[in-house]
Amino acid sequence: MSQFAIAPASESFSQVIESVVFDESTLQRRVKEIAAQVSLDYRGRRLIVIGILKGAHIFTCDLVRHITVPVVMDFMSISRYKRAPDHKEVKITHDLQADIKGEDILLVEDIVDTGLTLHYLAGILKQREPKSVAICSLLDRPALRLAEIPMKYVGFNVDEEQFLIGYGLDYREQYRELPFIAEMNL
Repeated sequence: MSQFAIAPASESFSQVIESVVFDESTLQRRVKEIAAQVSLDYRGRRLIVIGILKGAHIFTCDLVRHITVPVVMDFMSISRYKRAPDHKEVKITHDLQADIKGEDILLVEDIVDTGLTLHYLAGILKQREPKSVAICSLLDRPALRLAEIPMKYVGFNVDEEQFLIGYGLDYREQYRELPFIAEMNL
């Protein structure tokens, strides 16, 4: 097993990772399967794919590489107000560049837990009058769901107890670059 330069530099890869949950080939195979289904569902149409920063950027880029219908790619960034009770208020920190009115939208997330933030964001996008909004998430934790989210495409369901890093998922802005998803040793 190779060593990665991560969090304090003296700490080895094996000290940070409890176990690899999805290796690189498993992730890439599933991304291609989702892209094939998206391509089939949207054949003959143009699709605006919106990745949610920062976590979904790697998944979004890999996904659009395999989608065979015309794609416009854009990103949004959101954050929760830290001073709000229960952190339920959401702020858009980077908005879309594309006009989505009358367009088919695929909203791409890295992981859906409670669904509260994604529910809010989908509502904001629907106010902009797109033709359709579908949601795609690489990972889903349905056991934690507090808001109803109509998930059209899901890569994998995961355990609500696992703290996952890699392939865009982070711990204090670190480990996003790992080519696999691992459970972090906390």
